[in-house]
Amino acid sequence: MIRLDKITKQNGRQLVFIEASAALQRGEKAGLVGPNGAGKTTLFRMITGEEQPDEGQVAQDRGITIGYFSQDVGEMSGRSVVAEVMDGAGPVSAVAAELKALELALADPDRMDEMEALVERYGDVQGRFEELGGYGLEARAYEVLAGLGFSQEMMDGDVGRLSGGWKMRVALARILLMRPDVMLLDEPSNHLDIESLIWLESFLKGYDGALLMTSHDREFMNRIVSKIVEIDAGQLTTFSGDYAFYEQQRAQNEAQQQAQFERQQAMLAKEIAFIERFKARASHAAQVQSRVKKLDKIERVEPPRRRQSVAFEFQPAPRSGEEVATLKGVHKRYGSRIIYEGLDFAVRRRERWCVMGINGAGKSTLLKLVTGTAEPDSGSVAVGANVKLGYFAQHAMDVLDGDQTIFEMLEETFPQAGQGSLRALAGCFGFSGDDVEKRCRVLSGGEKARLVMARMLYDPPNFLVLDEPTNHLDMATKEMLITALSAFEGTMLFVSHDRHFLAALSNRTLELTPDGVHAYGGGYTEYVARTGQEAPGLRS
Repeated sequence: MIRLDKITKQNGRQLVFIEASAALQRGEKAGLVGPNGAGKTTLFRMITGEEQPDEGQVAQDRGITIGYFSQDVGEMSGRSVVAEVMDGAGPVSAVAAELKALELALADPDRMDEMEALVERYGDVQGRFEELGGYGLEARAYEVLAGLGFSQEMMDGDVGRLSGGWKMRVALARILLMRPDVMLLDEPSNHLDIESLIWLESFLKGYDGALLMTSHDREFMNRIVSKIVEIDAGQLTTFSGDYAFYEQQRAQNEAQQQAQFERQQAMLAKEIAFIERFKARASHAAQVQSRVKKLDKIERVEPPRRRQSVAFEFQPAPRSGEEVATLKGVHKRYGSRIIYEGLDFAVRRRERWCVMGINGAGKSTLLKLVTGTAEPDSGSVAVGANVKLGYFAQHAMDVLDGDQTIFEMLEETFPQAGQGSLRALAGCFGFSGDDVEKRCRVLSGGEKARLVMARMLYDPPNFLVLDEPTNHLDMATKEMLITALSAFEGTMLFVSHDRHFLAALSNRTLELTPDGVHAYGGGYTEYVARTGQEAPGLRS
C-alpha cells in the first residue's frame, strides 16, 4: 500500500535516513518507534507528500486516501465542534458542501432558467453523498466526539473556546470520522484521559484500514499494533509483533551483536599480537603477511548502538510519621458544581494511592487540597508529623524561568551540590552534554516535565503527590521514572492515565464516582480485577 524504497533524507547537518526501506500493507497496524529527533515526524510528512526524500522514493497505491493527525492542529474557530469535525471527513465533506450549495441554488428564484441542470446535478450529488454514507455522518460525528470525552454542550459549542488539549481531540476526531484507507497518527494518546484512551483503542482495533502510529503509551501500543517499524541511526528496521515483543527481540539482537563484537575483538587482538611479535623476523614474514591480508579483508562487527538511559537513584528520604495526610468532613464546590460533600480520607506511611475518576470527578482537586494549594469550603485537611511534601502539578512547568539554562536552574535550586552531582542528575533525566545549556524557554513539554521532576526528586520528599507525571514523557523516561519510584520508600498519592504506570506503582486505589468515593485495598491491577473495568467511566 505504501512503500519507502531506499530513502535518504538530510535535515540541515543531520542525516535522518540513509537508504532506508520499509512497507505498510493493506490492513496492517504498525507502531513507529525511535528516540526523540530520529525522524518520525519527517517520515509521516514524506508519506503525505509534505516533504520529499533527497534520494529514493515513497510509492503509494493509486487512489488511496490518507488521514494524518499531528500535534500541530492549527487554528480552529467560528463554528461548532461537530461542524469542525464533519468538515474534515474527507471526500464526503466536499460532497456535502456541494449538496448544500445546490439546495441554495434550487431555492434561488434568479436561477430558474438553470433549474433542469441543477435538479439533474442535485440527483447525481445526492447519490454520491448517500454512497459515501453522508446521511449518517452527523450521527457518527457525535458518536466519535462522545467517545473522545466531549459532552453534548461542548459538541454544539464554539470550537474556538476550547483549550489546546481539547482542540487536539477535535483534530483526532476529524481523522477518525474520515476513516481513510491509511491513518498516520502522531501521538494520538496525548491529552486523552483513560476512558477516551480505551475507547480509541477499541475504535482502532475495529478500523479495517492501514495504521501507522507513534505513542508513548506502552499499553495502548501493545493492544493495537502487530508490527513495529524502528528508526535508528538513519535505518528502518521492521519487527513482527507488538511493542513488548519488539523490546524483547531488540534486547536479544543487541546481546547477540555484542557477543559477536567481543568474539571478533578477541580474535583481532590475538592476530595483531602475533603480527607485532613476529613482524621483525624473516622466518615468519610469509605468515605475518598472510595474517595482515586476512585482517584487511575481515568485515568488522560494530558494537550495538545502545540508547542512553541513566538510572536515577533516590537519596534516603527522612522518615515521616504513620499518619501522612488526613481529610475529615471536607466540602468543596466550584460555583454551583459540588465536588466533595463530607469527604473523609486518610493516607498512611508507605501507601501508594492512585486516584481514579472521570473528567471533573475531582482528582486534581483532591491533590490540591492535600498539598494546600486549594482550601476546603469546610472540614479539615491535616498533614502529619515530619512530612516533607513534593508536588508535581501540570502548572509547575509554566513557572520555569525562561531565561535560565537547565544547569543554572539546578544550581540555583541546590547551591550546595557539586557540579558533577548536578550533571549526573541532569543526565538521568535525559539532559546530557551541552543539553544542560539549553534555556528553559526553548524546552519542549516533555523536557520541561523532566526538569521539574529532576528538581523535585534530587532532594527527595517522603510524600510524593503527582498529577499526571507521565504526560509528555517518552517510553524510556517513563521506564526510568517507574524504576526509580519503585525503589522510593516514602508515600505516594497520584493521578495518571498511563495504565503501565498505575499498575507498576500503586498499592491502594481511590475511586471517585457520582455515587461517592470508594477505597480499594489493592493497587490498580487488583482494582481492574475486582471491578471488571479499567476506569470508572466505563461502568455500565
